[in-house]
Amino acid sequence: PYLEPLDMAEFIELQKEEEEKGQLERHPLAPSSGDACQDKSHPYYDVARHGILQVTGDDNYGRKLIIFSSCCMPPSHQLNHHRLLEYLKYTLDQYVESDYTVVYFHYGLSSSNKPSLRWLRDAYREFDRKYKKNLKALYVVHPTNFIRIIWNLFKPLISHKFGKKLIYVNYLAALREHLNYEQLIIPQDVLRHDEKLRVAQKGGPPPAVKTPPPRPPLPTQQFGVSLQYIREKNSGALIPPVMHQTVSYIKQNGLKTEGIFRRSARVQLIKDIQKLYNQGKPISFEQYLDVHVPAVILKTFLRELPEPLLTFALYDQIQDLTKVESILRVSRCKRIVESLPEHNFIVVKYLVCFLHMVSQESIVNKMSPSNLACVFGVNLAWPRQDVISLDALTPLNIFTELLIEHYQPIFSSRCPPIQVLP
Repeated sequence: PYLEPLDMAEFIELQKEEEEKGQLERHPLAPSSGDACQDKSHPYYDVARHGILQVTGDDNYGRKLIIFSSCCMPPSHQLNHHRLLEYLKYTLDQYVESDYTVVYFHYGLSSSNKPSLRWLRDAYREFDRKYKKNLKALYVVHPTNFIRIIWNLFKPLISHKFGKKLIYVNYLAALREHLNYEQLIIPQDVLRHDEKLRVAQKGGPPPAVKTPPPRPPLPTQQFGVSLQYIREKNSGALIPPVMHQTVSYIKQNGLKTEGIFRRSARVQLIKDIQKLYNQGKPISFEQYLDVHVPAVILKTFLRELPEPLLTFALYDQIQDLTKVESILRVSRCKRIVESLPEHNFIVVKYLVCFLHMVSQESIVNKMSPSNLACVFGVNLAWPRQDVISLDALTPLNIFTELLIEHYQPIFSSRCPPIQVLP
């Protein structure tokens, strides 16, 4: 973009100021402490190996969560910025048909690894409407004056609608309101920087907050409690009420809805419905006149289970699926699913049967087994003590896609005494 002389002068001053500050604060750029790509066959391994970009499941509103960490960027002479742009597009292309959220960790951008203004301008132009339309929020964490002036310089290029999606976040704690904080891959450099900022706040370190002991769940609780708890409190019902009601409503009203499960819904509305469910109050999805509401509720329910539907025990077996020859993968999926505890098997079969129905209408709804897998994979399995890295998504999505596409052969041989299908 054309820069007025005054703006350019201000920009150069800010750049100098930020670089000097960065030299005082930072250690020399070290290899990323984030989860970097280890797969040398990755088409963008040269960029992906630095761990600059991560996809870590969904935010609190059912939107795919993509993280960009500046501190993971190596010095400019070690990174082809044109390849970085291609890698960004390659990754986003897998998710931009759905609503998604970006978290940008600004800390760590310095004179040694900063891309040029021309690159920033080209990057913005490269990301056409396809990428901007379904981006629902862009969180800029630890913004500086430099970032704010860059934003102002680019304003002539940026639509008002896109501008409203930008949210400045001064401290990591503020992300908890919007994201599953434990699911975030946050580089150690960013964590240390956040701690320094908080200590430097007026009045010294913030007072320690005493966390109250967790309250026992309500007898009517549906979100954030185990399948077993829900079953015990609901007269032995095999399928949790939230799942049964959302699946039934979507089956009747949403199988032909284009992009079903790809859209988000109004945040406060989802919170209100969760509260009603947890209080044991009746829910009627007809009143919301939006089939995407029960779709988001279903994904939220799965994501908030203390243990994923596919259990922690099977996570490593799912991850090893890519080591199996393609022709043998369906039978491997079958063995993995058959080893589930009976109650989990019944619920997984119910859900996958429904997703198979959705996929059979893919000519109309555009939700193929592959598209559904991108949405549901991260909500069916995750590791016990870690977050899902970008590398881990591929086997998880392949596994979920095979379950949906080959529903009949995978689930047909194990028949529990009681089972429920949608």
